[in-house]
Amino acid sequence: MNARLDPLPVASPPPAALTAQQPIGQIAVQLPGATAVFRRLKLDFCCGGQISLAQAAADKGLDAQAILAELAALQRSDAVPEAASASALIDHILVRYHEVHRAQLPELIRMARRVEAVHRDNPQVPAGLADHLEAMHEELLSHMLKEEQVLFPMLQRGDNPFVGQPISMMRAEHVDHGEALDVLNALTNDATPPLGACNTWRALYAGIAQLGDDLINHIHLENNVLFPPFEAHAEQSAQGCGPSGCACSGAGTLQA
Repeated sequence: MNARLDPLPVASPPPAALTAQQPIGQIAVQLPGATAVFRRLKLDFCCGGQISLAQAAADKGLDAQAILAELAALQRSDAVPEAASASALIDHILVRYHEVHRAQLPELIRMARRVEAVHRDNPQVPAGLADHLEAMHEELLSHMLKEEQVLFPMLQRGDNPFVGQPISMMRAEHVDHGEALDVLNALTNDATPPLGACNTWRALYAGIAQLGDDLINHIHLENNVLFPPFEAHAEQSAQGCGPSGCACSGAGTLQA
């Protein structure tokens, strides 16, 4: 069996081009991940967010075009390679979702702690948000490591009829991730910042919205595109085994 996978039906539109004339605060809010770049370069996107990226860079003696190039790398597409093989889809998941989650969450945790501290007297402050994001981070790191070290190598080899159990475990953990997203949405009013929220608060919620979309798409690709062909093959292999155990270890090899 060749684990050839159908592409997602709809690809995301290409992201809008950034310009150096956009206010730095606007970029911070509209492009999740930009805050980490601005923070590293000591560009004030919160209180000083009304000035353009070009002016902010000039004031610091920085190259605005180099900053734009770094920011452009944060604009990610969800498009999946057409007729992707299992190996190609796994590579896409690793780059588009695993690497991105690892970059997203530490910055979101940092911003959440700042918002909770600075706006602690605001009745709409998302109290407990940073702790919840930290718990999500730990759970996702553990989950992704299991996939990278155990499940994905099994799928890429395509020769193991016993993938059903680790896939079932990942599916169960996906349910846990969905429940964590429900809590995240409750804490943040579905990632909707209150009126008058500062740029950091707005950027935090924009990043949380992207995290939610990314995690949902990530789980969808695995649950509905990657896993089913392997589960079907494992079920067929199990049906070919007698009650005394497996006698078909060399049959029906799955080509990844």
